[in-house]
Amino acid sequence: MLIGALLAKKGNHVVTVRPRSTVTELLAVLADNNIGAAVVSDDGSSISGIVSERDVVRGLNERGAAVLDAPVSAIMTTEVRTCGPGVKVEDLRQTMTTHRIRHVPVVVDDRLAGIVSIGDVVKSAIEALETEKAHLVDYLHR
Repeated sequence: MLIGALLAKKGNHVVTVRPRSTVTELLAVLADNNIGAAVVSDDGSSISGIVSERDVVRGLNERGAAVLDAPVSAIMTTEVRTCGPGVKVEDLRQTMTTHRIRHVPVVVDDRLAGIVSIGDVVKSAIEALETEKAHLVDYLHR
């Protein structure tokens, strides 16, 4: 399965925050959307960075509560791994596992087109295994 097919099933909505948003505002966005990360973008389609709950925890550990008033740009990851819709889900799973990343923005023509989480990738793998199992059971019962 390709990432584009996965996005077609799950949708391509991406929650973004502006680099100058405060960490407190970020936390509200994450909580309101029940997500663990947001893409940092000035315009909703370019990528300045990505910021996750883990980034907030690290910031709290390093700076204390003062980080809550800091801009998201102060804690975000700026070297963002992205992929295109033509990438195989299994290849992205390997990349995510190897590099210990949980969220990968999907980009088309240098524009944000979706986001894939490790949960999406695992769900896709489970669905593929369940389909394969059903085919094998069907074959055995013929």
